[in-house]
Amino acid sequence: MDFHEEAFVLSARAHGDTGVVVDLLTETHGRRGAYVAGGASRKMKPFLQAGSRVICDYRARTSDHLGSARLEAVGEGVAALFDDAVALTGLSAAAAVAQGALPEREPHPGAFLAFEALMSAFQIPAVWPAIFVRFEAGLLEDLGFGLDLSRCAATGTVDDLIYVSPRTGRAVSREAGAPYADKMLKLPPFMLGAQAGLGEGDVGAGLDLTGHFLEQFVFHPQNRPIPEARVWMVDRLRESGRL
Repeated sequence: MDFHEEAFVLSARAHGDTGVVVDLLTETHGRRGAYVAGGASRKMKPFLQAGSRVICDYRARTSDHLGSARLEAVGEGVAALFDDAVALTGLSAAAAVAQGALPEREPHPGAFLAFEALMSAFQIPAVWPAIFVRFEAGLLEDLGFGLDLSRCAATGTVDDLIYVSPRTGRAVSREAGAPYADKMLKLPPFMLGAQAGLGEGDVGAGLDLTGHFLEQFVFHPQNRPIPEARVWMVDRLRESGRL
């Protein structure tokens, strides 16, 4: 079981005196764990941070065994974000959500591309929180739990969609959802199209929305809470007035 392709590091943990076990996200081979000899060295540590992009030479005896990998850094990695503490919490959250949500050894190219787009957005403070919401929505879709925001679940209308049913993940119009407004999730306009601007509270509503369905469909069935790194990110965004 060998392959050579680019990947993102999701996590790395020490293994033995000099090695590490990394969790990698690849486009065509999904999420993979691999042992990296010498990964604890000063030379390699900087590009084994969560979010780092690498070229991976991966080998395993069978698809079920922990493989080994040789990694080569691509670009400057996460160093460009070292002056932005909030963006670093977002990066950690994205890696933790992807690692926790995606099953091992299953190709999820959509999730890889969504993660790639988010990594590029982290250098734009005004943009990345909304892209994070889209990343999580894309992750849900790639896992088979996509939100249906195309039309009202009750009336079929495509206009004035402002709610999402917390049970089904389908959009609901203002009129149809009015009697149940206190039970509905808010649907921020930017999730309906790229042309919609960001209003006050939109990012917070989007994170509430995707967080609800990640918890309901992905993490609760695994008997696990939503990753703490995501909770910390939401706290940092709230403290900085960006929700």
